[in-house]
Amino acid sequence: MLALTGCTGKLGSSVLDALVSHQLLPPSSLVICTSTSATSLPARLISLASQGATIRYSDYDSPTSMVSAFSGCSALLLVSTPRIALDYHDAPPGEGREKHHVAALEAAREAGVEHVYYTSLGFGDVSRASVMRAHLRTEEWMGRELRGGEGMRFTVLREGLYNESWPLYLGYYDVKGEKDEVVVAGDGRVSWTAIADLGLATALVLVQPGEKWAGKTVRLSSGVERKTLREVAELVGEARGKEVKVNVVKGEEYVRVHAEERGMDRATVEWWSSTYEALEDGECDIVDGTLDELLATKGIRAKPVEETIREMVKRV
Repeated sequence: MLALTGCTGKLGSSVLDALVSHQLLPPSSLVICTSTSATSLPARLISLASQGATIRYSDYDSPTSMVSAFSGCSALLLVSTPRIALDYHDAPPGEGREKHHVAALEAAREAGVEHVYYTSLGFGDVSRASVMRAHLRTEEWMGRELRGGEGMRFTVLREGLYNESWPLYLGYYDVKGEKDEVVVAGDGRVSWTAIADLGLATALVLVQPGEKWAGKTVRLSSGVERKTLREVAELVGEARGKEVKVNVVKGEEYVRVHAEERGMDRATVEWWSSTYEALEDGECDIVDGTLDELLATKGIRAKPVEETIREMVKRV
């Protein structure tokens, strides 16, 4: 049995869809772990339950619920928690999002899970990005506590930066707006990767023999589209028929513009601003053929970010 978390989120739902639509595993072998109440389950999960999938309640704040949810499962896909506020204000070790991840890992070990696959993020092994801090702490915990020949095996999946997240990186760009200039705190190449491609590649890793991936850090980033934010802005301009200029400023000015002029939450903007330092250091310019090789086994080519941009702009 395979336990899956995060199935109502973007990445988790994409992995679940790939497992089912590509018939990689039957629904009867899937245990969907969610904090959503039974009365509020999405139609997709209700449908899968009718096909034999098991739905179990699981909450990061309740270790006992996670032990119960993971029991009887040989493998677990642990999708990182979306509660980014835990990371704000330079959260000390053990108090950021890694707190939830470690709780889930300990619950998995207690439940007898044999192999856990953790979804990390496509930044560097040593990162300047605050968004990566909790991931690295989680990876370090697994390397320290799970390394060895006995007990639960682990695999780190460094998921690439979503094609669909380009507005976030492009100065919180409003696709519905008519903004002609965006303010960012740095630039650099990004190995953009579509969510659906990440979902399928991750699913393919999950169904292969665990020993192939045990103890490894797997980088799932497309080599098809490695573009800077300026290049992304050019594509946006072409799609909307009007140029979008990129204004690169220092981190303090970036925070001032978005927090004070645009009224965004300052803690969020401060936390996110360090991402641009990582871009400038080349952390997200990843050249690795693993994702493209996995997709090729299904006759699929990675979706270019240009195509995603056109689709998103056209929908407006």
